[in-house]
Amino acid sequence: MTRATAIPEAPSRGVVSLYRYSGLRLLCAALIAAVVLCSSGGARAQPYPVPPTWGGDILDRPRLLGDWGGLRDDLGRKGIVLDIDALLTPQTVLSRGRNTGGNFWGNLDYTLNIDTQKAGLWPGGFLKLQADTGFGSNAYRDSGGIIPINTAALIPGPNNRTTALMNASLTQFLSPQFGAFLGKINTIDSSATEFYGDYRTQFQNAAFNFPMSLEQVPISTFGGGLIAIPQEDILLSATVLGANGKPDSNDPGEAFNGVMVLGTGELKVKPWGLAGHHAVNIEWNDKKRFSLNQDPSNLATLLLQERFPRLASPGPVLTQIIARFFPNLLVPVQPANRETSSWAVTYAFDQYFWQPDGDPKHGVGLFFAFGASDGNPNPIQYSFLTGIGGKGVVPGRPDDTFGIGLARTEFSDALLPLLRQRLDLGLRHEDAVEMYYNAAITGWLNLTADLQIVKPSLTRALNEDGRLAHVDTALVLGTRLRVRF
Repeated sequence: MTRATAIPEAPSRGVVSLYRYSGLRLLCAALIAAVVLCSSGGARAQPYPVPPTWGGDILDRPRLLGDWGGLRDDLGRKGIVLDIDALLTPQTVLSRGRNTGGNFWGNLDYTLNIDTQKAGLWPGGFLKLQADTGFGSNAYRDSGGIIPINTAALIPGPNNRTTALMNASLTQFLSPQFGAFLGKINTIDSSATEFYGDYRTQFQNAAFNFPMSLEQVPISTFGGGLIAIPQEDILLSATVLGANGKPDSNDPGEAFNGVMVLGTGELKVKPWGLAGHHAVNIEWNDKKRFSLNQDPSNLATLLLQERFPRLASPGPVLTQIIARFFPNLLVPVQPANRETSSWAVTYAFDQYFWQPDGDPKHGVGLFFAFGASDGNPNPIQYSFLTGIGGKGVVPGRPDDTFGIGLARTEFSDALLPLLRQRLDLGLRHEDAVEMYYNAAITGWLNLTADLQIVKPSLTRALNEDGRLAHVDTALVLGTRLRVRF
């Protein structure tokens, strides 16, 4: 299942909704009114877990630093949970690609969750503040791929070694079946599904963390929306986002240089007593973007100025090729063409085909997702991913997970046809196979082994001599260490 890319964590999962936009001010006013009117009868949902105690033996406790002498347990009983997590993701291109060698990327994640009812403030409210620090360097360039081989290195931005506010949102439930949310939203954290979408514990390649046809969805931006749970097995949501938002900007006015409307519907099923999920996502935005159909003299401008928030910054690499072989195209001779809207749709499902009797949280299952877009200005025309995932199937290892997946990302025919035809650069599709095993050593320590085989879409690139060289299929070995303090 693919969750709505912009929905804060909700207490249930479920099927289909449509998103409508009638003006940012009207949306904000409605959401604020909903929060103000909710003085009683709020939902008793809990979108984050609070264990009975944070203490215990060092091998058994859920966090490395324990209960802070009892303070952490007291705060938990009041609905206040503070987490600091370290995620270290070194990767090495073992063979081929553009270059071999290793890179080390890391993230520090700081999250504060507050249940307003438990905190004695008002019922039904959940506040979430989240910031992230990125450090190190990624292996995107060495692999030769345009799809990021390490989703964690997109945060707060590719090779952006800084600290950024990722999330600052309020979710307010008016009843157990209906809620609203507003603020700055981390959209990547809303993508987790049963077997993929959580880059901290599951697949690392971005093609397995969200359908790449949704590449225009900002990683972090301002917005708000509504959540409806008409039945236990159905979740509907509608979201309006700033189409131009980014993690290192906290200006809502800058984010709403264009509006993005997202709709999702999720359905929980249980054929033969085995858990499964289906989901549909609809995305539309009216941000003015560079058209992929340009006069050749505008290609460098397109590549260097257009933001592709979920791609591995292909602009500089392709611009170097233009500068080497078509230097006369570096100076525009006429205004750039622009598109005034864009759309994308996705469908996904996951389904367990084996589970221990009476255990809905463990087993082995299949997942699949398909996405399509307009193909201009969205450079991703179609995206596919499928595979098998498992949870707690190794005896004595109930919290371990594993997965093996295959993904294909097909690029629009309108993307740089000059470079395709004149230089035979490929740019048609990018394929990836990934397999991982995530070992939960303790409640606060996870160690993952990860292997990727990436066939880059860019089949030729400049070498150190300034000549076009063939880019072969890359073999990428990665490890991931997650420590929860």
